[in-house]
Amino acid sequence: MGAAGIAAYLTTTFAVSVALLLAGDTPPRTRGQFCQATPGYRFSFPRDHFEHRCFRTEWWYFTGNLTSNDGRRFGFELTFFRQAVDNPYQNPSRWRIDDLYLAHFAVSDLQSGKFFYTERLNRAGIELAGADHSRGRIWNGDWSAEIRGTGLDESWSVDASDGGYKIHLVMRPEKAPVLHAESGLSRKSAGAGNASYYYSLTRLRTSGSLVVNGTAYEVTGLSWMDHEFFTHSMAPNQSGWDWVSLQMDDGTEWMLYRFRRADGSRDPFSSGTFVDRNGKATHLRASDFEMQPLETWRSPHSGANYPVAWRIVVPRLSFQAEIRTSLPDQELVSAVTSGLTYWEGSIVVRATQHGSSTSGRGYLEMTGYAGPISPMLNPK
Repeated sequence: MGAAGIAAYLTTTFAVSVALLLAGDTPPRTRGQFCQATPGYRFSFPRDHFEHRCFRTEWWYFTGNLTSNDGRRFGFELTFFRQAVDNPYQNPSRWRIDDLYLAHFAVSDLQSGKFFYTERLNRAGIELAGADHSRGRIWNGDWSAEIRGTGLDESWSVDASDGGYKIHLVMRPEKAPVLHAESGLSRKSAGAGNASYYYSLTRLRTSGSLVVNGTAYEVTGLSWMDHEFFTHSMAPNQSGWDWVSLQMDDGTEWMLYRFRRADGSRDPFSSGTFVDRNGKATHLRASDFEMQPLETWRSPHSGANYPVAWRIVVPRLSFQAEIRTSLPDQELVSAVTSGLTYWEGSIVVRATQHGSSTSGRGYLEMTGYAGPISPMLNPK
């Protein structure tokens, strides 16, 4: 699902309008024109792993759970955001700003109970940041995600570092990209175009190195990649969301998100996806599942109360689960985006499906608890 409002907040003072999406293509952007997510888009990979500059907002989310050779457990997050700027000036300079790129890097040391987080913001004009299909690369400074190889040999090389923290990971997809909702069109609220194009790589076999506070570890594990692009999405009465990705030991995956309305009621645009062992995806509507908070944690940084344990029930697929974290303090408090704050962290899963017990690990994201987020999602 991603931290949708973060990048959008950067350009709320710019006026925008919307152009119709050409089926299966994303043409170059001209001033004041952005595409909107509507039915009929045809995904093509690896091309769609990269930039869609016709849309106003786009992000790539890499999260994962890793284990060192000596059994120490970690979580990580590396995210890249692109936010289009409707620049009214005819300026041929390479310093011209048409896109801003934000990135977040976080490491959860689950054994020591330590959480590290940093961020950066760059312009695309002089190639300080970007996403380029021709290079097979997404980057912000020296943080990057790059495709290597083709076909069955395809992999992602993911790198980031700051101070005493560093990741160098190679990720190999075990399943094809999963298109969420209606063939990848994820509707977020009522009205034409209030949607995103959304897919995930739900099971990335991962290996590499991780440096935590100056100490290096060789690690293996599973990662997840979300990619969304859109121009409009949430409605004013939607106050935030709770999103979860689950990678189960039985070879299945789950993605669920619950939109919260300002009055506390469940939003009908909540959605989810179940992916079986063979990669077949089943779309879940809001009525197909429940997410019930079990325990909360009060942040000493923002004062927000986050539900850090949940019960999930999907009667349609005979699935019940409890998710919890061993590290409640995985809150990201952003200075670059003027205090926008959200929770994103590693979780463990205990579940039953069709009467059989299973377990797994995953990631939980919660937005809107430390302040309103909806206005950032639809700058007018």
